[in-house]
Amino acid sequence: MSGGSAMDVEFDDFAGWTAEAVERLGLDHAIPAGCRGSASPTALAWLAEACQLSSGTRLLDLGAGVGGPAAWARRRYGVRPVLVDPMPGACRAAGRLFGLSAILADGLALPLRSMCVDAAWSLGVLCTVDEKYELLRELHRLLIPGGPLGLLVLVAQTADPKPAPEGNSFPSQQELVAVLTNAQFSVVEQITAPEDVPSSWTERAGRVDQVIREAHGDDPRFQEAEEQNRRMRELFRTGQVSTQLIHARAW
Repeated sequence: MSGGSAMDVEFDDFAGWTAEAVERLGLDHAIPAGCRGSASPTALAWLAEACQLSSGTRLLDLGAGVGGPAAWARRRYGVRPVLVDPMPGACRAAGRLFGLSAILADGLALPLRSMCVDAAWSLGVLCTVDEKYELLRELHRLLIPGGPLGLLVLVAQTADPKPAPEGNSFPSQQELVAVLTNAQFSVVEQITAPEDVPSSWTERAGRVDQVIREAHGDDPRFQEAEEQNRRMRELFRTGQVSTQLIHARAW
């Protein structure tokens, strides 16, 4: 999988800072903070219902980060989450915040047996790798036949979106459908991610961000992550990318 120093800061260093901030503020801040940059509760609910998650579902979360979405799905639907992330700091934070074990592994070669999960999702990951087909084929290998896949993908609405954050590779809609089809997935549903987020969620996530800023605002790594976020906000502001939710099924 691709990635560089800015990606390491955004997904590894920030994971440890998030765990520290949540432990200071209280664990009721954990899930909103743990979903930072990946999904809102509205988006998670849409994906969970589309994939028909239920009690006991073995749910693979590829690129799980600090574990916020997986913890949300466990709390709301009683799933048995399997977390995988390539960043050591994110795996440690998932244990600190949610008591979830996470497998430290690259998404292109997962140390799991074939057909070992009932459902899978990967949120904000496909647009950060160049090897999209290979990642989707690995997900296909792990899913039971006909298993559902939920994706949150940042999709390019213009050619060559700029200024692109480091480490991002946004597919066009045509490219997204093509790579899913080539990886033997059928797109069942796709929507633009809903923007409505409860104020209680954004307020708690905002408090965590503020604690991180107060503690690390002068750190060059924090400033690098802020530049990544600034670029991403500009792409959304100018309509060059959009957030899409996809429910696909393996065949």
